[in-house]
Amino acid sequence: MFSSGWDVLDASHEALRTAVRAVPADGWDLPTPCTDWTVAQVLQHAVGDQIGFAAALTGEPGPGFNPFAPSGEMEGVDPTAFLEDALTRAAKAWAGVDRDAAEVPTPVPPHKMSPWSGSAACGLDAAVHAWDIALATGRPSPLTPELARPLLKVAREIVEPLRTYGAYAAALNPQQGDDDEAVLLRYLGRDPHWSAS
Repeated sequence: MFSSGWDVLDASHEALRTAVRAVPADGWDLPTPCTDWTVAQVLQHAVGDQIGFAAALTGEPGPGFNPFAPSGEMEGVDPTAFLEDALTRAAKAWAGVDRDAAEVPTPVPPHKMSPWSGSAACGLDAAVHAWDIALATGRPSPLTPELARPLLKVAREIVEPLRTYGAYAAALNPQQGDDDEAVLLRYLGRDPHWSAS
C-alpha cells in the first residue's frame, strides 16, 4: 500500500480498500445506491476513475475501459489486486505533486485545480464509492465526520458541472438532524439511509 501523503486522499483510499475487501464472494451482483449498477460495476468505475486521475497528472495511459460503462464482469479478476493497482497509481501520482503549484491537471471540470482540491477530488470519488459498496454489502458507512467535512468542501467545487453529465444525481434536500456525513451524501444525490431491501 502506497501513501500519497495527502490525508484526505489516503483516508478515502483506505475506505475503498476496506469496503472492497469486505465484499463476500457472492456479493458482486448486489444492487448499489448507484442506480442500475452492481457492486462489481461500482468497483470497476472507481478503479477507472483512480487511473484517470493518475493519468491526468502523469500523462500515462488512462483506463483501458470506459469507467462510465462498466461491464460488471468479474470472472478471473482478483478484486483486491485490481483495486490496489489503481490506488497505487493514483497515490504515486499525487505523491509527486508539488504542493506549492498554483494548479494541477485533473480529469474532472474545471480540469485544473489547486493541489489540495485535486487530491481531495480524487479522494471524493474513492470515498463515495466506498460508501456505495459498503452499504450494498450490509456494512457500516466508511465515512467519518473528519473525512466528510473536507470532502464536502471539494464536492461544492466540482459536483455541479458533473451533474450535467449524470455523474451525480440531483442533490437531496437537507434534513433536520443531518450530521456531516448525511450532508455530504445528500449533496451528492444519495440517501444516507439507503438500503437494498
